[in-house]
Amino acid sequence: MSKRKIVTIAILGVVVISLIAAALGQNNGAKTTGAAEDSIALIDISGMIVSGTSGGSFTGDVMTGSQTVIEQLRQAKDDPNIKGVVLRINSPGGTPAGSLEIGNEIKRLRQSGKKVVAYMAETAASGAYWISCETDRIVANPTTMTGSIGVIMQTVDLQGLYDKVGVEQKVFKSGPHKDMGSEARDITPEEAAIFQGLIDDSYEQFLEVVANGRNMEMEKVRALADGRVYSGRQALKVGLVDQVGDLQQAIETTAKMVGIKGEPQVVNFGPKNFWDQLLGVKLMGLQYGPQLLPAVVAEQLAMPKL
Repeated sequence: MSKRKIVTIAILGVVVISLIAAALGQNNGAKTTGAAEDSIALIDISGMIVSGTSGGSFTGDVMTGSQTVIEQLRQAKDDPNIKGVVLRINSPGGTPAGSLEIGNEIKRLRQSGKKVVAYMAETAASGAYWISCETDRIVANPTTMTGSIGVIMQTVDLQGLYDKVGVEQKVFKSGPHKDMGSEARDITPEEAAIFQGLIDDSYEQFLEVVANGRNMEMEKVRALADGRVYSGRQALKVGLVDQVGDLQQAIETTAKMVGIKGEPQVVNFGPKNFWDQLLGVKLMGLQYGPQLLPAVVAEQLAMPKL
């Protein structure tokens, strides 16, 4: 290898290390995001919602981890210059745990006196709608797909395939239900009842969030919560959202709610991409990465999903 190549690699290495070191040191322990006075924070919730940290891929696909969003919400709460938060949501849903964790942190932020508005982009369904119900106001794009209030769990039966290829699974377990949902055997009636009980319990919690967040009678919520999706305009008619509009209108609505005069300063807390996570770039005191995959994979079989 030529001396020029060695020097170039060395310089690049120093630059990368310096950037990471500077990022790690920026705003260490500080209560400010560097926002101007009377600002609004913009936080993205994109892709599948899971418990843990957000992750992405080379193609730009992302999963929103609850811990990542919680850290962003806490940054907004601790910065006195940030008066309100807009959640820009584009998600088909995710796990009950991830949605619950984000929803609880939104409630804490609101209790601190700051306003939170949900803006629904292309999709804000299921777990994403759960999160939206914890905000002060929901603004939906007229064409958004929202609702899908419900819970689903799926298993796969591969017994026929295993028989064809000659695969036989040997299982050693501590109890009769330890391998519930196994793809190598039938689900017993008792196990089906156990699974349905899990689904029903999560569903009831979802209904309570919607009823409380939308100030709606439980009977009406149940009538709307059969798993169907609604457009933004349809959701407005049945009371699932407060207004239709675009992101700018959601920002303007938030500014009015917090008493900001004129054009508000918007502090963007995202979105995150693969390179942000790979390099561990720290923006406004928020650490992105270096984790490339979320702590929980929402597509795992036999896991309830909203």
